[in-house]
Amino acid sequence: QAELGINEHHQNEVVSYMRFARFKRGMCLKTVDSCFQDLKDSRLVEETFTVDEVIDMLDGLQSVVHSEVESELINTTYTNVLLLRQLFSQAEKWYLKLQTDVSDLENRELLDQVAEFEKSEYTSSNKKSTADPIKPKLAPLNEGGSELLNKTVAHLQEENEKLKTRLRTIETQATAALDEKSKLEKSLRDLQMIQGDQKNNANQDITELENKVAALKSQFEKTLNDTTANQKFLEEDLVTTKHDLLKVQDQLSTAEKELEKKFQQTAAYRNMKEILTKKNEQIKDLRRRLSK
Repeated sequence: QAELGINEHHQNEVVSYMRFARFKRGMCLKTVDSCFQDLKDSRLVEETFTVDEVIDMLDGLQSVVHSEVESELINTTYTNVLLLRQLFSQAEKWYLKLQTDVSDLENRELLDQVAEFEKSEYTSSNKKSTADPIKPKLAPLNEGGSELLNKTVAHLQEENEKLKTRLRTIETQATAALDEKSKLEKSLRDLQMIQGDQKNNANQDITELENKVAALKSQFEKTLNDTTANQKFLEEDLVTTKHDLLKVQDQLSTAEKELEKKFQQTAAYRNMKEILTKKNEQIKDLRRRLSK
């Protein structure tokens, strides 16, 4: 591990970037210096200036310097984004996910460490021959370093295939469960419909039965009323019959008396006998009716 806590290859990449950043910083400082020099050459041609003239020159200088510094800061930000893009793109090829901690960018201790590293690196580079200022492209990982990544990727791909197979199995089981659920729901709806029809039929049967009971009750009441009326009629008829019987008995008694008187009258006796016989038959008939 080198001074920055990274391996030598990565530290060399950091050194290359710091050289690029130092070059850009130097260009920016030269641009600022030229702004002041242009002001000196173009405006400071007299020995005395009024306050308004000095303020006007300083405002113009401030505007130019502000524009140059802002442009350089924006360009530096975009450059850093492109650098991060290169690193992230290379990491994604190996299925890696890099993370950054922005809070460390304001860590004074780390910043001082980078400053010391730059100072020592700049000092040592001045003692060496001038290096190529062109930043090389990111070199691919060598075979020894990529072997572990290849094994990891192969293992991850194998696990991915297993997960895909398991997912397809689960999807098949879920589809079968959904089909079974649909069949059960359909059976439940059919059963509910059948129960509803049976309930309607039962209600209809109950209604018909209630109507029949009501009709039978009405018929029974009618029959009971008719029976009561017939019983009353029979009772009245019985009373009338009793009266007739008493009347016949009285007539019979009278006839017997007359028969005694007119015993010698055979024709009259026979007629009376016939009347008596008819009356007896009527009495028997009335008794039978009364018994019924």
